[in-house]
Amino acid sequence: QENEIKLLTAEIEHLKNFGCLGVSPSLEGLRDENAKLKYRLNFLQKSLQEERSKTAKSMININSCLQEIFGAAIQAAYPDLENPPLVVTPSQQPKFGDYQCNSAMGITQILLKTKEQKVSPREIAEKISKNIPANECIEKVEIAGPGFINVHLRKDFVSKQLSSLLMNGVQPPAVGKRKKVVVDFSSPNIAKEMHVGHLRSTIIGESMCRLFEFAGYEVLRLNHLGDWGTQFGMLIAHLQDKFPDYLTVSPPIGDLQAFYKESKRRFDTEEEFKKRAYQCVVLLQSKNPDFIKAWELICDVSRKEFQKIYNCLDITLIERGESFYHEMMKDIVKEFEDKGFVQVDDGRKIVFVPGFPVPLTIMKSDGGYTYDTSDLAALKHRLWEEKADILIYVVDSGQSVHLQTVFAAGQMIGWYDPKVTRVTHAAFGVVLGEDKKKFKTRSGDTVRLIDLLEEGLKRAMDKLKDKERDKVLTAEELKAAQTSVAFGCIKYADLSHNRLNDYIFSFDKMLDDRGNTAAYLLYAFTRIRAIARLANIDEQMLQKAAREEVVILDHEKEWKLGKCILRFPEILQKILEDLLLHTLCDYLYELATTFTEFYDNCYCVEKDRQSGE
Repeated sequence: QENEIKLLTAEIEHLKNFGCLGVSPSLEGLRDENAKLKYRLNFLQKSLQEERSKTAKSMININSCLQEIFGAAIQAAYPDLENPPLVVTPSQQPKFGDYQCNSAMGITQILLKTKEQKVSPREIAEKISKNIPANECIEKVEIAGPGFINVHLRKDFVSKQLSSLLMNGVQPPAVGKRKKVVVDFSSPNIAKEMHVGHLRSTIIGESMCRLFEFAGYEVLRLNHLGDWGTQFGMLIAHLQDKFPDYLTVSPPIGDLQAFYKESKRRFDTEEEFKKRAYQCVVLLQSKNPDFIKAWELICDVSRKEFQKIYNCLDITLIERGESFYHEMMKDIVKEFEDKGFVQVDDGRKIVFVPGFPVPLTIMKSDGGYTYDTSDLAALKHRLWEEKADILIYVVDSGQSVHLQTVFAAGQMIGWYDPKVTRVTHAAFGVVLGEDKKKFKTRSGDTVRLIDLLEEGLKRAMDKLKDKERDKVLTAEELKAAQTSVAFGCIKYADLSHNRLNDYIFSFDKMLDDRGNTAAYLLYAFTRIRAIARLANIDEQMLQKAAREEVVILDHEKEWKLGKCILRFPEILQKILEDLLLHTLCDYLYELATTFTEFYDNCYCVEKDRQSGE
């Protein structure tokens, strides 16, 4: 932006000279051009000011600051080294300072390999320490063990950051140009109920969207519904038999799952029905209005069921199912054919992608399209029409090879460059029962998601009554507490596990108010709010104190809490990069326990024994 401002200013000067010399046959045209440039200049200057003021108010990433400082120190100490290792991490124990720079060991290896110099890590650490530039955050450094550089932060620096946080609120570090993120998550199939397998994609996807929104990105949340395909033939044929007047009277399909099972049973056992089902698919795909109406009816019943779950879990999505991409699939096949990537195998059109053993089938022998075709169409639309800078698919690990093949095909045909656009599969493991086997009901069926949520509500209410909350809360407050605890605990139990691993679903563990659970965090949060109420200090008083007074960090527990609070931007940056949200849960748990230690050791509020004030 600064460069563009310089160029625009020069261009405006240039136009002024033209105007003065009277060279142009159309001074009017020059004036227009001048006005446009001035408008653009004004816009850029304003946006640069906004960016700078946002940056000034943003929380500082202390780890990044230390990396810059140590990067400069290593550069000064070893100017010939290309890309030397830069390792800065928070210290695990207070006796080792607040942060550690552990680059010396790596540099020892590099010097030995590239220059055949044998230098001890401790000697390297000393040389780095001597070259640390002047800065506002480091109090002192010490060299420990084989060559760890222990960093002690300045108290006035930490205090200043905490005051700034109180005045400006929690502002994430600025992201620069506002990038667009498309997240594909949840994605159940029409005519089938959402089951426990959809739980993880829905919860993780929603949380990723909130993360990127919080960090200042533009986010598009897409629900890639399974709303097209051969299964609709059997569903429509069954609808015609069961509710022949469906075009005029809305069919009362209450239990869509049972309706689906009936039509599937008929499809597998009745030859005549099977033929009709295939005809229905053809008529649906050729956009026959009666069949489109039947398809819409079935989709609507499903949508209403899905929405009940989305309302419970506070999920926001834009529906864009496979049917949305149907018209684009013909062009996708043609594009792959035109570029010479298509082979014909037994009537099927297939595409081999280098490095992947199984080809993509982009057209079946009967001329129909497949999931491969619709996924390629969706990928292209998101990249070219939505112009996504980051594209995230929150889909289970079982789909990993399929998605990697689709992404690689998109690169092969030139739709995107992975150095510019980030296309990633945020995979996750399966939900297990307490027997460590796939989570099923007693009869061996898949667990319906709505049943799971209702069981959560029941358990949460039992827990609240055990704690005798029903005696102190109004009916409305009790209901709010019940939903917060039930759905909060289900979400948090999922998010607090590394998504790449399978996790064991256990209501008892989720609702335990000890350990890293939502129940414990809600308890810690409530305690903080209670202190704020008792202290009777409002936002304005806090702001005024932050402007006029220094946050004192004399007690070791104050110092520990202050540093813990300021680590938030580091955590944010890490999870934006690796999309592993359990890191945030671990941090929140650490913050809550650090606060509890502080609260137990340093009184925030004391009652006067005489007056009770």
